[in-house]
Order: sequence, then C-alpha cells, then structure tokens
Amino acid sequence: MATILEVAKVAGVSKATVSRVLSGNGYVSQEKREKVFEAIAATGFRPNLLARNLATKSSQTIGLVITNTLYTGSYFTELMQHSARLMEQQGRQLLLVDGKHSAEEERAAIQFLLDLRCDGVIIYPRFLTTDEMDNIIAQHNQPILVINRRLRQHDSYCIYSDQQRSSAEAVEQLIALGHRDIAFITGSLDSPTGRERLAGYKAALQKQGIAVDEGLIVAGKWQAQNGMAAVNALVAQGRNFTALVASNDDMAVGALKALAQHQIAVPAQVAVIGFDDIPLAPFTIPALSSVKMPVTEMIQETIERLIAMLDGGEMRNDKMFSGELIVRESMGPGPHNNL
Repeated sequence: MATILEVAKVAGVSKATVSRVLSGNGYVSQEKREKVFEAIAATGFRPNLLARNLATKSSQTIGLVITNTLYTGSYFTELMQHSARLMEQQGRQLLLVDGKHSAEEERAAIQFLLDLRCDGVIIYPRFLTTDEMDNIIAQHNQPILVINRRLRQHDSYCIYSDQQRSSAEAVEQLIALGHRDIAFITGSLDSPTGRERLAGYKAALQKQGIAVDEGLIVAGKWQAQNGMAAVNALVAQGRNFTALVASNDDMAVGALKALAQHQIAVPAQVAVIGFDDIPLAPFTIPALSSVKMPVTEMIQETIERLIAMLDGGEMRNDKMFSGELIVRESMGPGPHNNL
C-alpha cells in the first residue's frame, strides 16, 4: 500500500505539502495541489481516515445508535430514512451502530462512535436511563443528542415527544365518544415508550373517574401477532370492551384481523386506535385511526440542533413534540354517547 512519502516523491513535493493538501489546512499553490492529486491517483494512495480525522479535528460523520430490536416497523424506518437524507443534505455521512440488548451495550456503541472520531452522536436509547445519559454527555466534548427521552441536566441535548400525553388524549377522545370499557394492548414494558403510552391510558381513565380494569390490559411486544393474541385472550376470558387501543399500529392491525375472525364489527361493536400512523393505516378495512407521532419533525430538529452545536451556534432549550390522532373509519361512538 502506498504511503504519503511515496506520494510526495512522485509529486516532487515535500511530505508536509501532501499533508496540507489532504487536511485542507495551510496554503498550497494550485500547481502543487494538482501534482499531489495526480500522484495520489498514480500510486493508489488511500489516506488513513482516523489519522486524517485527528489532524483535521473533523470527520464529517455523525453516529446514530439504535438497538436492533427497534429496527423493524414504519416508525424506525422513517427515523433512519430521514436521518440519512438530512445528513446527506448537510454533506455528512451517517454511521448506524447497534445498541443491542443492554445499557452497557448502548454505552459501548456510543463509545465506539466517539473512538471513530465522529463529530457528534445521536442516540435513541432503550436501556440507558436519563441519569446515565446525562453522565455520558457530561463526560465528552463531542455533542451527544438524545431522541425521545427528557434529560434532567442537559435540556439542550434532548428532543422528545410526550408519549403519555398523546396516549391520554387519544383515550379521552374515546371516552368523549361514549366508551367506558376500553381495552389496551401494551408495547414492550422495558421500553420507555411502552411504559409511557400505558401510563397515558391509565391517566385518562382516572381523570374521567373510570376505574382501571387490569383485566382489560394485555401485554404486547409491538408485533401484529401480539394484537391478534390480545384480542383472542380478551374474548376467551369473556371481557366486555367497546374500544381498544393498541400501543402501535402493527398490533392494531393484528387486533383488527382477530376482531373480524370473531365477527366483532369495527367500529359498530368495538372502536380501534393504534399509534404511529403507518402507511398501511388508511388501507386497512376499516381504515385504522392512529396517533401520528412527529418522527420527521423530531429528526429535523435533532440534526439542525446538532449541526448548530458543531458550528458553534446558539444552544437551544429542549423541545417537546406532541402526537395527533388521525381519525379514520375504525373509530365510532360508544354505548354512553350522548351526541
């Protein structure tokens, strides 16, 4: 493999001149620059990226950490798609690293990207706590921004959506339509999003003076078969419910299929709501009502804030995004509707 010294000999310039051309620092005449580039092509020289990053103090790369259990589904497809597109618009490369299955592995993924000299890191944490994220941010010079988690000590470094409030508002709309017996399919409860959406469901019932019936809460794991299994379990147990909220649209789609198999009409007998407003939602039968989370807007804010930090711009305070219930055919009035 060719070295920087060989490039210098072929170009007829000093090693320092080649270094200045590669780093972009210091003046080099156009004639010598052209000779260096011709020598690079002739020798097949490939610069050591890590060495170059150390020299220039910039790699033009941004790291993104997401645990692999979250790779499936439209929500995270949208998150990664827009991250890559927006980074490309900024002339930077996006490096995706797996956070795997624990807080220790999420921490190791962040450190891996920092060791690669990424200019900054974005993490969608599943296992690290807010206190652990605050500590990690405090320990490093490179900016580390956190999506979908509200930090206590570094409010400029977090962009999040109020999952609990969005869930509560969706349930409150069902209550306003006359529903009282509302079933709920949870997401994975080791996920902050799963816990917050369940908390919002409970808070909405309590606010309206409706007792929380634990028998109407069924555990799920974000997949369509969990939605089918939940409805089958509720029916088998003889549970009475006139509405059902699933913690994501995949489970809601599974629930719609199971309700059809049990000849339970939607929304005449059971109204159904999901979360995330996946592209398939308008095309289910009936069309699925869903809480749309502002993923694109959150990514846009995250990347704009990160680039501003790297460019020495003004720090912004934390920003909370809210979901919006998109009402479609799967919502209908309940037995207590007075409208």
